[in-house]
Amino acid sequence: MASLKELRGRIAGVKSTRKITSAMKMVAASKLRRAQNQAEAARPYAETMQRMMSELATASKGMDPSTLPPLLAGTGKDDVHLLVILTSDRGLAGGFNANIIRTARQQIDELKAKGRTVRLLPVGRKGAEIFKRYYPEMVVDSLHNDSGTQQAAYALAQDLAKRIGDLVEGGEIDACSLLRNRFVNAMTQQPESLALVPLPVAENDNTAQPRSDGAVYEFEPDEGQLLAQLLPRNLLVQFYAAILESAAGEQGARMTAMDNASRNASKAIDRLSLTYNRTRQANITNELIEIISGAEAV
Repeated sequence: MASLKELRGRIAGVKSTRKITSAMKMVAASKLRRAQNQAEAARPYAETMQRMMSELATASKGMDPSTLPPLLAGTGKDDVHLLVILTSDRGLAGGFNANIIRTARQQIDELKAKGRTVRLLPVGRKGAEIFKRYYPEMVVDSLHNDSGTQQAAYALAQDLAKRIGDLVEGGEIDACSLLRNRFVNAMTQQPESLALVPLPVAENDNTAQPRSDGAVYEFEPDEGQLLAQLLPRNLLVQFYAAILESAAGEQGARMTAMDNASRNASKAIDRLSLTYNRTRQANITNELIEIISGAEAV
């Protein structure tokens, strides 16, 4: 049985930990509202942009891929796949990073089973550490995800869009997908995979009003100039929205994890306090018995 001094030390240590987790919970809660508003504000534009680009890819289906921009139709091959995996730089966020890493490893196994060559671009220290350890030959580069402000998130999205555009235009990769956590609420972050290159063909929803077949797009001022602007812009928008979604999910996951940690610390303090009081009571009882026994002996 632990001594009273040891129990007092344990109680003091757990109380100190509870102060830290409570403070981290309040900080995450204060950041969550702003991050959530930013993610929800960017989501409609990103979804509309992706849908428009998918419809454009549908309209170009059947055309010679060599005549289409690589960011739209890919390189014409399906050999080298790049996975951009969005994690956080910091931990203590529950299963936020573990879930997206697990999803990424499943997708890597699926692509390898199909005979594809997989390349990885982890964004965030937590993901970079894991993939450099288990898939060092696949990691082409890694970036930090210290996107605490909209300006930092936009700068990171610009860097990613330029890197992916250069890799596709240079023929170094044939396809690119983005793996990120979609923010649902403070307690739920859903791992998702978004195909960026080639753009996925839009699928008609049978429950929705059917669209006319053979849609024709008129480009103004020029098809080449317009696509040259829209396709890199779509990459930028998708990365920017994903970074904002990930930031909101990270704060929500951290707030929930720290709340659970604070609750567990309170329960541990109650258990240790009960053990401390019982031990103290037992020691006092033993001392009284020794005193009484000594007095009777005299």
